[in-house]
Amino acid sequence: MATLMSDEVFHDVAYKARNRNHLLSAIDEFLDAVTVLPPGEWDPTIRIEPPAAVPSQDQRKRPPEKQKDEPDEEEDEQKLREESGLSRSGRLFGGLINDIKRKSPWYWSDFKDALALQCIASWIFLYFACLSPIITFGGLLGHATGNNMAAMESLVSGFVCGIGYGFFSGQPLTILGSTGPVLVFETIMYDFCQSKGWDYMSFRFWIGMWIAVILIILVAVDASVLVCYITRFTEENFATLIAFIFIYKAVENVLSIGKKFPVNTHGDTILNYECFCTPTNRSFALENVNWTYLKEDECLLKNGTMLGAGCDTPHYVPDVFLMSIILFLGTFLISVQLKDFKNSLFFPSKVRQVFSDFAVIIAILSMTGLDFYAGIKTPKLQVPSEFKPTLEGRGWFISPFNNNPIWTAILAALPALLGTILIFMDQQITAVIVNRKENKLKKGCGYHLDLFVLGILIIICSVMGLPWFVAATVLSINHVNSLKLESECAAPGEKPQFLGVREQRVTHILIFLMIGLSVVLTPVLGHIPMPVLFGVFLYMGVASLKGLQFFDRLLIIFMPVKYQPDHMFLRQVPLKRVHIFTLIQLACLVILWVIKSFSTTSILFPLMLVVMIGIRKSLDFVFSRRELKILDDIMPETTKRTEEERRQLEGEEGKADIDTTGNLQIPLANGNIMKIPLASINISEEVNKTGIWKQVNEGSCAYKDGKKKKSPNKNSSKSKKRGNKKDAVSDDEKTRLSTMAEEEEEEGLTIKIDSCHTIDFGTANRKANGLNAAETSV
Repeated sequence: MATLMSDEVFHDVAYKARNRNHLLSAIDEFLDAVTVLPPGEWDPTIRIEPPAAVPSQDQRKRPPEKQKDEPDEEEDEQKLREESGLSRSGRLFGGLINDIKRKSPWYWSDFKDALALQCIASWIFLYFACLSPIITFGGLLGHATGNNMAAMESLVSGFVCGIGYGFFSGQPLTILGSTGPVLVFETIMYDFCQSKGWDYMSFRFWIGMWIAVILIILVAVDASVLVCYITRFTEENFATLIAFIFIYKAVENVLSIGKKFPVNTHGDTILNYECFCTPTNRSFALENVNWTYLKEDECLLKNGTMLGAGCDTPHYVPDVFLMSIILFLGTFLISVQLKDFKNSLFFPSKVRQVFSDFAVIIAILSMTGLDFYAGIKTPKLQVPSEFKPTLEGRGWFISPFNNNPIWTAILAALPALLGTILIFMDQQITAVIVNRKENKLKKGCGYHLDLFVLGILIIICSVMGLPWFVAATVLSINHVNSLKLESECAAPGEKPQFLGVREQRVTHILIFLMIGLSVVLTPVLGHIPMPVLFGVFLYMGVASLKGLQFFDRLLIIFMPVKYQPDHMFLRQVPLKRVHIFTLIQLACLVILWVIKSFSTTSILFPLMLVVMIGIRKSLDFVFSRRELKILDDIMPETTKRTEEERRQLEGEEGKADIDTTGNLQIPLANGNIMKIPLASINISEEVNKTGIWKQVNEGSCAYKDGKKKKSPNKNSSKSKKRGNKKDAVSDDEKTRLSTMAEEEEEEGLTIKIDSCHTIDFGTANRKANGLNAAETSV
């Protein structure tokens, strides 16, 4: 740095630099012009003759050839939105047509790129990850809709929607699944139809038709361009919430096993199980029935009553709950450890990569084998064994009215509006998360095409009486993570570099093809313990938090500063401002959690996501544009920014300005402004010109002379030195120094040299920062 600052040209550029790119350009220019004598290439004892004449620097000082203007950030953002299909085309279905044109050249490569072992691992892992929630959701849906739709209908819907979406969607990395708000919507509509005496499936048929029509209209008018308002603030809130729900539900389901199969804490104590059935009245007693030996269900069926001290004593099943805990934690820990095995020090890189890709599958197989070996009757996965509708007498095609009034077809448009908001927000936010630039996708997006395909699939599901499937956030994130590509490390200790994602359609198609064939695989799937699948849920929830900046900022709150990771946003934004942004985002997350937790308010969850976008827009009044650009994505403006705003954003790193007197103004953290003259300043030359420095040098010389030739009288020596000092500073010199000090004080740059040789820059700033003189001295 000393060598760089000694160069006149670099010195001038360094003071005028507006951002780091200017400094880097100046260093490149200096390295092009400098001559270097590397050690070992020349004999340092040989004297290098000085040049006859100092080379002129005029050639380097000439302004460079006029280059193209720096790119306008607003234009870059608009260009990026156009490439992603997030700008209005100006014609009906223009966005859909552009998506098809963008994705069609990649269609065959989506099948060829799947020829990799990594895709097989991703397919099997996500098959189990998708199968269990589909069956679980089917059970909840059957309870909420009177078995009109249950596990069998969910499996068929997964097969139909998954295959259709995998072949024709714009972004096949997105995994379809069932969501909580859709379940609440189905429950409300079923209760409404029951109260009116209408046939629920027929009314739902028309709701689905209206939802599909509205979605296709949104595709026609390019409504998906509104996705660009979903910034990282909203999408990370949504992704974090869904990940927390996966983690919470996984733990809750395991604990529910403990309620059904409680742990026997009584040891070897003989428990009282005396409990027998008695008739409720004399007429029942006269019947030829041995009431004492009836079991509880048979007793209640005959309107009997169970009596005895042991009726409340639970029938303990040995070790079921504890074994479930072992399977649950074992699956999670094996998945986590083997997933990171690719960074270990053992085995060749290809072997480590295989273990990493098949981590979850190895965990499922090993824990299932342990359960089979132990022989403990833990809860197993229940899959329907017959291909038929759950409700007796219900066919695979729904009648449009089935004794419902004809005008219900028109009335269905009102609940369809709410259903459209649910599906649109769930689908598009998940698509934004999958298509985020950090994933380095190369085959483009397809927001309009995805929404169009989803509308067609909703028509099919409504006709067949199947649940509606939309993009599932956690499943989609784990699908992307399972297909990530990294560079091979050649050097010891070298960290692999993220290269992108293996973009293809085959894994999506195979996953849901296997979902449809699950009815045939019932004998095999019936051996998989549910705690193992709950462990997979826990792993997916934890893995989907990795890489979320919001979660990283949450962890930073609890870290001392010296242990905080070297994140770029910590370098560029003050820590206090980072914490304020994080706390606002955390408050929004808590509100979303509360709304989603209660069944009465869960239907409003997608509407609250729209409110989140409004809250993010209001942060423009709290944080500067530069801070929001670093901590979040900049929301698109309705009009082009002014030149002044653009210029301020360009100077984001230096954030400097030039005043009318030609000084460079640099705002400091304490609110003061540091002024530096743009003219080249050589501190050594300026100091040597001052009378005080001359006096110091003169006194130093006198001291050296006095040391060589001692004065006979110590007092006379001291008086002589004082006389020299007094004579050294003349009246003219004092006047010049005071004038110079006043000018420097006005310019905001104070150079003060006292008897201790101290140079003090910016006394006002030093006082504002609470620094003492020793801390600001040179």
